[in-house]
Amino acid sequence: MYRSFILVALSAVLLGANVLPWEDKWLDKLVAKFEKYQQTYPAEKAYLHLDRPYYSTGETIWFKAYLVYGISHAADSVSRVLYVDLVDKTTSKVVLLKKVALNGGIGHGEMALADSLQAGEYQLRAYTQWMRNFSEDFYFHRDVRVLKSNKPVTSLPHNADDIDVQFMPEGGDLVQGLEGRVAFKAVNALGKGVGITGAVVSQTNDTLAGFSTSHLGMGFFSFMPEAGQEYRIEVRKPNGQYVKYPIPKVKKEGFTVTVDNLSNKDNVRVIVRHNKPLNPSAEMSIFVHTRGAVGYAAKATLAKKTVLFNIPRANLNDGITHITVFDENNLPTAERLVYIQRNREIELQIASDKNAYKPREKVELEITAKDAEGNPVMGNFSLAATDVKQVLDKEPHALSIRSYLLLASDVKGNIEQPSYYFDKTNPNSATQLDILLMTQGWRRFNWSEVLKDSLAPAPFYVEQGISFSGKVARMNKKQPGKVKLTYLLVQKDSTRSVLMGETAETGEFLVYDLDVRDTTTVLVQAMTERGNRNLSIMLNPFQPAKVSFTKIPFNPIEFDPNELAEYLKRTEEYLRIERQIRASREQLLNEVVVKAKRPDPIKDDSRRAMYGEPSNTVKFDNMNTAGAMSIFDVIQGRVPGVQVTGSGMNRSIQIRGAANFSGAVEPLFLLDGMAVSKDAIISIPPSDVEAVDILKGANAAIYGSQGGGGVVAILTKRGGSNYDWTQDKAEGVITEKILGYSPVREFYAPKYDKAIPEHVQPDFRATLYWSPMIQTDKEGKAKVSFFASDAQTDVKVRVEGMNSTGAMGVKESTFKVN
Repeated sequence: MYRSFILVALSAVLLGANVLPWEDKWLDKLVAKFEKYQQTYPAEKAYLHLDRPYYSTGETIWFKAYLVYGISHAADSVSRVLYVDLVDKTTSKVVLLKKVALNGGIGHGEMALADSLQAGEYQLRAYTQWMRNFSEDFYFHRDVRVLKSNKPVTSLPHNADDIDVQFMPEGGDLVQGLEGRVAFKAVNALGKGVGITGAVVSQTNDTLAGFSTSHLGMGFFSFMPEAGQEYRIEVRKPNGQYVKYPIPKVKKEGFTVTVDNLSNKDNVRVIVRHNKPLNPSAEMSIFVHTRGAVGYAAKATLAKKTVLFNIPRANLNDGITHITVFDENNLPTAERLVYIQRNREIELQIASDKNAYKPREKVELEITAKDAEGNPVMGNFSLAATDVKQVLDKEPHALSIRSYLLLASDVKGNIEQPSYYFDKTNPNSATQLDILLMTQGWRRFNWSEVLKDSLAPAPFYVEQGISFSGKVARMNKKQPGKVKLTYLLVQKDSTRSVLMGETAETGEFLVYDLDVRDTTTVLVQAMTERGNRNLSIMLNPFQPAKVSFTKIPFNPIEFDPNELAEYLKRTEEYLRIERQIRASREQLLNEVVVKAKRPDPIKDDSRRAMYGEPSNTVKFDNMNTAGAMSIFDVIQGRVPGVQVTGSGMNRSIQIRGAANFSGAVEPLFLLDGMAVSKDAIISIPPSDVEAVDILKGANAAIYGSQGGGGVVAILTKRGGSNYDWTQDKAEGVITEKILGYSPVREFYAPKYDKAIPEHVQPDFRATLYWSPMIQTDKEGKAKVSFFASDAQTDVKVRVEGMNSTGAMGVKESTFKVN
């Protein structure tokens, strides 16, 4: 698939090392197996844009969801269900869960934070069912702090002098007699980088290399360990104290990698050194890919000590590129990450019709999206407008769709200020990003798994709709063999669906790709081929993805207790007003007595029948259903002009006198008002039926050509609006509730151009406006309008989004309200 991107030989060789053309079977096998692995286990990435970084209990988290294909970052429409949950970091428990419907990789939703929710640190996660086949590290994670208006904000306790320093040789190892670079990272107890200085000291106390941090606690130094020598690292902490660290382990023999990703605009230069015996017959390999797309593969002999590989940037996608070196035994021995910059981002502009607005004045914004050449871009974006006095900017260069998909999702560990490396005003961003990638590495696979002859099937499947599963068993717990199943799904809006299926020999069953919303009631009926319903049925409860915090990480957001005073005050006022508005709409009525005749449950069953008077009706009772195996047994001989022929599962029915202009031999079958096949009703137990209506001639005309052969309408007891399924103890039947797609609420923003009673209340919203589905047109433009609040403040507008091919855009702007 990506073979056209592969350079089959080294572009340049340092010191005369021999270059081998790509005729090696192992390297060919490596590329083929790697591509097969990527096709078997394709990666998905999820991202959530939130309206703001922290909330108070009683408020709502509004989010926009993006799902992309891991290799190209194109909008992914394969998985259509995204799970978004909120995890309490102190207990590792999922406290809220949403199932978001995705259309073309895009969806949106919200999470209402109950007043009873404990204040504290939470983590918002987003993942698909397919992503559960892999490590939780690949889910989208974002820390969210939840505050409580009646509790003071306290800073997290930490010791500013308590720092941790890690040292990481470039490529993975230090090797005797080979010069290599060592990256380091110093962080405090909150995970924030701190400045340090230090030196590498020999056993004779000679200083061999000095170093200091260059950005957010990170830096590097060059060092060549010698055989028979011992070394240590001394670090000077911010408080002036010195701390000693051991040097990273030094190997007696091996390879080192030095990567130059900065000096050459056309190539990434990779210098590989080794101290093994020179051997023209021994070979080393290099393999390069970007998020699973192979970009370069080549071999060289060990005839020289140093080899230079020039990897063309044109062969690599934008984002994180993995470079892996294999030794002469075809084992991975060194790895390095580099960032490839492509000018693919969407340039966004946010223009307001005014520079400043009055309180409650209408704000009109125009969003323009263009590519690097200035051409208009059609894309899908989300917008959040917030009061900067309440929503404090405590996370400079915070996570964005661009910094997450292109950087944070492909490296391990927390990245401080991830969007800093995408700031075009920062002249040192490329250098500092390269140092970051020397300190953090990651791989979505294990090379030993890639090189296996066969790949194990993934236990979790790709979901293209809501699904549920279960198992049927005999009462003696033995396997029932294949069992026929009938499913009746009733949604909150009374929409009904009937499905047919069967179990595996083990009794297990799976229903998938359903389009159901909110809480849906499911009735499952099981019956063996011989008509035995003496079976037990169990639905498997949905289990959220496992939460695996190894420790409770600190939230990097710190607040001064006085900083949030206005936000907490305004939030409490706004929530109090909301409660008053809801209460004012609930009017207590005087006692009213309603008198009416009791309707006939058959003739006046408007909940299921769109027709008027039927031609004939057969009421089902204990007398006429006794001994009947199917509905047809009860109908047979009881309705004039209705002929039932056949036996068992091979029954047919014909209504004489029906206007059979459609040519249909059999009538239209309805189950509680919904058209179904004859097979769907044959297995329905007669004891579950309330009545059957027969429609002939003109009575069936309401159904047009479908009713040309007449209509047989089955009205089940379970189809009645007052039927309590939870009390049904029938054999081979179970009733459960499943969670469908979470209903989507619309963000409420008052419109002050029309006066209503609620407008007398003060308005100090923290989030003034949230619009998750903004689509730019062919001209690359979209318009948004909303009203300012009562606050005299600055309003920050943040827009994020992407187009269908994976180009991303992020923009912030502000306007004044005074």
